[in-house]
Amino acid sequence: MSMRKLLVLGLLAAGCCGWAQTVSPVIVEYKAKAEGRISLVNNTLVPLAVVLEPKSFSITPDGNGVYRDLDPEIHLKLSSMSFRIDPGQTYYVFYSATADKLPAWFTVYAVFSKLQHAQGLDVRILLPHTVYIYPKKPLSKTSQVAFKNAVEYGGGKVVFDLTNSGPDLTRVREVKITSGSKSVASAGFPLLPGEERHVEVKWTEAEPPETLELDFDHATMKQPIHAGGQ
Repeated sequence: MSMRKLLVLGLLAAGCCGWAQTVSPVIVEYKAKAEGRISLVNNTLVPLAVVLEPKSFSITPDGNGVYRDLDPEIHLKLSSMSFRIDPGQTYYVFYSATADKLPAWFTVYAVFSKLQHAQGLDVRILLPHTVYIYPKKPLSKTSQVAFKNAVEYGGGKVVFDLTNSGPDLTRVREVKITSGSKSVASAGFPLLPGEERHVEVKWTEAEPPETLELDFDHATMKQPIHAGGQ
């Protein structure tokens, strides 16, 4: 009996646009309740089968997602769970979601595969649509996000650790490092309640960096950068 090898490619960022299948938007945010639409595109020359897999997740300090079955306190309704997309076509899935407790977050993975499976390598592409649901009240300006230790520079990178000791889901919108007239901006990231985040940002300028700035929705945190080890 022949064996079929299954290759699963998980794409967790917007870089998925390099593939012939796309899901958009990649990340969305709502208050109190989620009401949205997922756009799924098949730019290949063959029809594709798609199965949707809702997942809850946590995030490790290094920024990797750890996925599990959807938590029972999240109530998600999808207009379709499995379907076919013909070549060059777009399929829309509508959804609504509520949660017993806010904030809440989850990912809907779209699993693309060929309708006809050939012998040998069988490729499935997993593309995410991630949803964050916030409470109606605005997040507190006095956030419980704090630096665990000093921000250090060494070996061509700035390194720091954050902790979120509060109950709010918050997002760092942008990371900015400056030295005189020079600056480097890096993409932000979510910081889930009770979790920590380790961040490393490359710095290639000749002079050492001086200040780290984190931009949130309602606040900005600044911290001096200290010379550390290599």
